[in-house]
Amino acid sequence: MDKIRVLVVDDSALVRRIISDALEKDPEIEVVGTANNGKNAIFKSFVLYPDVITMDIEMPVMDGLEALREIMDKNAKPVIMLSSLTQYGAEATFKALEYGAADFVPKPQAMVQMSFDEISEQLVQKVKAYAKAEINYSAVSLKDKVVVPKAEEKIFDDIALDKHYEHSKKRIVAIGTSTGGPSALIKIFERLPANLSCPVMVVQHMPPGFTKAFAERLNALSPLSVKEAEDGDILRSGWAYVAPGHSHMELVQRNGVDTISLNQNDKVSGHRPSIDVMFRSIARVYSSDVTAVIMTGMGRDGASGLLELSQKGSYTIAQDRATSVVFGMNRAAIEMGAVKNIVPLDEISKKIVEHL
Repeated sequence: MDKIRVLVVDDSALVRRIISDALEKDPEIEVVGTANNGKNAIFKSFVLYPDVITMDIEMPVMDGLEALREIMDKNAKPVIMLSSLTQYGAEATFKALEYGAADFVPKPQAMVQMSFDEISEQLVQKVKAYAKAEINYSAVSLKDKVVVPKAEEKIFDDIALDKHYEHSKKRIVAIGTSTGGPSALIKIFERLPANLSCPVMVVQHMPPGFTKAFAERLNALSPLSVKEAEDGDILRSGWAYVAPGHSHMELVQRNGVDTISLNQNDKVSGHRPSIDVMFRSIARVYSSDVTAVIMTGMGRDGASGLLELSQKGSYTIAQDRATSVVFGMNRAAIEMGAVKNIVPLDEISKKIVEHL
């Protein structure tokens, strides 16, 4: 079997060596070349025929964002960004997803809460997943996004809060995703209406430190108001809450009000935050008034929790194989009989709205 050909792009010779060594430990991967800036990366993407490119963001001569736009416009292929844990690095990473980057991993020196082995394993998994994925590059727009104005944000006093809760308490949307999820979630959130009549809870497997910037990016692109969840947040219609990268997120009722509870208990299904934890917490409170979505990602996280929701009468959706970067978590849920509707990515927003 032919090896997966990878081009490694970073302005640091040390990082290029570290990334190359980590990738080539896997017998299915071959690093066919390296580049120290975006201009060289563009040239080598044409002459070396890589299957996947890993791309640093901050580089001299031409940065990773500019190189990414050029590659996606003229020689599209999966690009995985290497992101530093700085405000600029995180914001630029999610802008890269808008420009067509497939995904990202933290740079080896970026994370103190992840070991080098964990980062290497993530990178190898994503390189292999994207090399085999069918990506519809024609759906990626490099033009400036048109942001739909948000509904006026409301401040609730105690009386208004009770009224608001009565309006929204019987509806909730929950979405779980992993590998391939960031860009997929952007597409979903762009299409959800500002007047969505319920709150949305989201678990996206993502390293600590990046979920806040990701929520801010979704907030900028979506008609909904989106934030990184905080312990004690009261769920509001028209708002979405993204689980922090370091904590499980659960739905609880405090004094009869739907509230978010965060904890740092042990990993579940290999993850924290875990989709199973979120789904099961919702199943304890709700039954048929839930729309739950499981999307692209490796492993089985979310499948058993989705089954609990389905058995209580919730409307359950799985992203289909054709539009999934990794048909893993959603496949497990389908095989368990937890899914009532299997749809392509472009139809998920529509199905969510139709069922409310």
